[in-house]
Amino acid sequence: MVEIITAAGAAEAVVDEVREPGFLLVLTHGSNGSVEAADLLAVREVALGLGGMVARVTQPFRLAGRRAPGSAVKQDAAWVEIVAVLREKYGALPLVQGGRSNGARVACRTAAEVGAAGVLALAFPLHPPGRPEKSRAGELREAGVPVVVVNGDRDPFGVPDEKDATAVVVLPGERHELGKDPDAVGAAVRPWLDAWTVRGVGETSVE
Repeated sequence: MVEIITAAGAAEAVVDEVREPGFLLVLTHGSNGSVEAADLLAVREVALGLGGMVARVTQPFRLAGRRAPGSAVKQDAAWVEIVAVLREKYGALPLVQGGRSNGARVACRTAAEVGAAGVLALAFPLHPPGRPEKSRAGELREAGVPVVVVNGDRDPFGVPDEKDATAVVVLPGERHELGKDPDAVGAAVRPWLDAWTVRGVGETSVE
């Protein structure tokens, strides 16, 4: 467990280390969730199997017991601080970041600033339920790095269009929780995590 102090308060990262890691994967939760969500754990297992180090971050608002993140600007600033501490602590590994729902939005909005190689956006909340006119697709398009989306076809928050991300995987029968078949979530992200693993000396490749 790593405690990280940010301007928004304390955060915590549960870190799974591996010998000679090929990349660092930093994941976070949704607005009212935790880092024990089934889809996050499934992605964690895949990353560890590919030789990646994984940090699952509980953001300051959740650590303080709040159910909503508040200001996106402050949330993003805290996230940038969190990632900076992890990168300093664990070295210059290729960085992939991601999360589910609200955490996916944070990962997209901050990807370019933190120097991420890619983003895993799980259960990306395209719009509030029943409000398709309030689209957040711009956060996917403006990430500045490859973004892989995994959503369920029954998600009331909507499903991003294929043109809005590098890849959009739609899992049948899944709702926003992506909890029906977590292994399918892991399988969806596996080729991308593998592509972001170090190739040779200091090189990465995304197919």
